[in-house]
Amino acid sequence: MYSTEIEVRTGSVAVVHDLTKDAETFLRDADAEDGILHVFVPHATSGLAILETGAGSDEDLLAALDDLLPRDGRWRHQHGSPGHGRDHVLPALLPPFATIPVLGGVLTLGTWQSICLVDTNLDNPVRRVRFSLLEG
Repeated sequence: MYSTEIEVRTGSVAVVHDLTKDAETFLRDADAEDGILHVFVPHATSGLAILETGAGSDEDLLAALDDLLPRDGRWRHQHGSPGHGRDHVLPALLPPFATIPVLGGVLTLGTWQSICLVDTNLDNPVRRVRFSLLEG
């Protein structure tokens, strides 16, 4: 298995960060053919999503998360910035992993699909993302 980790700077605002180009670079570096790409975010307050970006879906996702998980004082987990407890619930809705088939060294994503890191944690501006290739 070939595996590597990258660092992503997400800043101090909630963000949907497109990782697709990073995944493609990883596959080129791995001389990938056929297999499975596993993407993992080793953090308790971020997750991964496969969705369209750039046409409003990324902002819609963040708005939906704000509706589902308001940044207010209702959360039992109370350290950090106000409402930070909701960031710890996020990975239950957007898991910290994604698995994508790879054929001929190419991700088998749909036309408008992208692999995205979703980070709503305002207290941690740096994330690690692990790419692993299990060859078939």
